[in-house]
Amino acid sequence: MNKAVILVGGPSRATRFRPLSMHLPQPLFPVGGKPIIWHQIKALSMVKDLKEIILIGFFEDFIFRPFLNRCQEEFPEIAFKYLREYSQLGTAGGFFHFRDQIVRGNPKNIFMLYTDICCSFPLNDLLAQHERHGRLGTIMVTKVDRSSAHLYGCVVVDNETKLAEHYVEKPETYVSDLASTGVFVFGQEIFRFMATALEKRVDEFESERAKESAYGRSEDSDEVEDVNRLRLEQDVLRQMAAEKKLSAFLCTGFWRQIKSAASAVPANALYLKKALGDNESFLAKTTGDGPEITGAVYIHPTAQIHPTAVIGPNVSIHARVVVGPGVRINDSIVLDNVNIKDNAAVLHAIVGWDSRIGKWGRVEGSQITSPDDIDEVTHLGVKVNSICILGEDVQVKDEVFIRNSIVLPHKEMSGNKHNEIIM
Repeated sequence: MNKAVILVGGPSRATRFRPLSMHLPQPLFPVGGKPIIWHQIKALSMVKDLKEIILIGFFEDFIFRPFLNRCQEEFPEIAFKYLREYSQLGTAGGFFHFRDQIVRGNPKNIFMLYTDICCSFPLNDLLAQHERHGRLGTIMVTKVDRSSAHLYGCVVVDNETKLAEHYVEKPETYVSDLASTGVFVFGQEIFRFMATALEKRVDEFESERAKESAYGRSEDSDEVEDVNRLRLEQDVLRQMAAEKKLSAFLCTGFWRQIKSAASAVPANALYLKKALGDNESFLAKTTGDGPEITGAVYIHPTAQIHPTAVIGPNVSIHARVVVGPGVRINDSIVLDNVNIKDNAAVLHAIVGWDSRIGKWGRVEGSQITSPDDIDEVTHLGVKVNSICILGEDVQVKDEVFIRNSIVLPHKEMSGNKHNEIIM
């Protein structure tokens, strides 16, 4: 029997995803027509003998309840549970804290996934290598460009044994072009290893505090709290690699982070392209009496799209959206209850819930070509070219052009805006 844990974080963790995370938690934001976390659950549901998926995070208990109820209906053979952390325990702290519930039922293998990633999720291949190598854990890695390797946790891997020899979190100098994907599988013994790592961390802190108290330095309460946090990357993975207890599995499919709001659009495109390749039935197709569909497009059944509209590629249109005549939408996510009037254009953008774009209006961002997450919104005080984002309930008047901008919720845009953040 196998289990999985998905780390969903909390409201304070998704600040880079604003203004979209002001409306709903980042893990529930839709990409490829489904919530971000659904794609992970779908992949996990295809793992042989996986019986339970546990979400761990800081959100209130009720936040995920409706979503998990729907998952229970869609995947009836899997049990779902949400466990709430009441204090920040570190990236591995919540996993370790709830170890008794995780090992209940005696699972042989335990998957751990971060929620803010988009991936092809070859989990059965990952599990097969993990069981074949018999190590304490296996980390899934992906090859990244050498110039951006410093943005990730990097793994030095022995090409013959597939063992991770070193793990370095965001190295200042180049060590490897194999980056952690935030997907792992462990045996139950991982909890003993984590207990030892936490004890070592506390011992080091106590030793350092004893030295500093000899010099009269007062105790910092923040540091006391921090010592009880267990960091997966620095405290666990690094030591596992040093002790030859971590193997590495190379993901050759697609992968990218979804940390910023702008990164939701390329993630949306990747999932839609995968669905198109898999010939999924939920994708829209051009019909004699419908709009022109180009490439991979998802349209919610309740959306109303005028037959003269041109949609795609890489577009998700959600519930109760109304798209007027002559509208062009490309490489974008249009959220619930949006009204796009005649001859408007939405390109490389996210249009927030309940927004309206007037006749001949234009909401246009810049296409993201880098595989890396878009970290910064401004550079040297200037808004960088990126996806254009309208928050919830933004009203764009007729013939207004919003380009490469981020507009916070409940704004009325009556004039053109270029490369601005509208507060």
